[in-house]
Amino acid sequence: MSARLSAHLRVRRRDLAVSVDLTAETGEIVAVMGPSGAGKTTTVEAIAGLCPIDAGSVRIDDEVVAAPGVQVAPQRRGTVLLRQDPCLFPHLSARENVAFGLRSRGVAARRARAEADDWLDRVGLAAAGPRAPRELSGGQQQRVALARALAAAPRLVLLDEPFTALDPETVAALRTMLAEQLRSAGATAVLVTHDALDAATVADRLVILEAGEVTQSGDVRAVLGAPATAFGAAIAGLNRVVGAGERGSWRAGALTVAGRGSEEGRVALFRPADVRLWIGDLPDAPAGRPAAEIVWHAIVDRLEPTVGGVRVFVRDPAVAVDLSVARAAEVRPGARVALGVAASAVTWA
Repeated sequence: MSARLSAHLRVRRRDLAVSVDLTAETGEIVAVMGPSGAGKTTTVEAIAGLCPIDAGSVRIDDEVVAAPGVQVAPQRRGTVLLRQDPCLFPHLSARENVAFGLRSRGVAARRARAEADDWLDRVGLAAAGPRAPRELSGGQQQRVALARALAAAPRLVLLDEPFTALDPETVAALRTMLAEQLRSAGATAVLVTHDALDAATVADRLVILEAGEVTQSGDVRAVLGAPATAFGAAIAGLNRVVGAGERGSWRAGALTVAGRGSEEGRVALFRPADVRLWIGDLPDAPAGRPAAEIVWHAIVDRLEPTVGGVRVFVRDPAVAVDLSVARAAEVRPGARVALGVAASAVTWA
């Protein structure tokens, strides 16, 4: 029963003006990412009918559900919204929670319970039917919430950071399960997330939302492979350095690449792990140095711990470098360093 979404909405909420064009074809899963306060939750709430729009429209298939002077009630839009809190009824069992939506649509009690059991089985909770929400873990509660949502055969599934409060191991399992169940149901869905892995695993398309506006949209891998903004580069794990042509070279602060004309790509993209760092000046012939290596000097701005080591940030231009803990122990903020990245490791956009 999935449908096509076409949302062209303008919403002002407190100090944020949201101006978003967002579409999802029937059966398509669209991920929305952006920094805090970008308007992601406002967007899905407007689509769900929980937030009135000031201009534009929200259309599900051929039905206009929101526009100036039009506000179809949330329960009549054929949408479901899953948030960080699964919002299960505490006095109902897992089976009864899943059956609730079916019963509210007039499905007979026996059939609703049978379909609820089927959906619990699909999400890996076949034995959890009689259990109360308080007897389930956070991850299990989210599975029940997803089963309840999909059992109702909604036209559109909206998910607003449903994994935020869960541990990484649980998130990994739920991410895979979510992708499988949305695909199996042929659901049209919008997934708000802060994790690029969610987008890469679950979604067909990625929309980047910043300061209330869409800054990039397209195939997930295309967007992450060639980010158009600093935020996009950050979630993709890439350095994004914007430069300009100057006397037959490309320059960004202290970083110069000879032989690149002004008509060629202005943006250099490369991974922090591909950057080499030396304390002080660049050695004359560093061991293992590639024949075609881009080198420059910079000043260290700060160091931040990562899961696998330490990320060093330098300025002019702003670049991140990944080092081991032992190697980073030699680096201090304010230090002069030399940097190098193989030309083959740089993508130009």
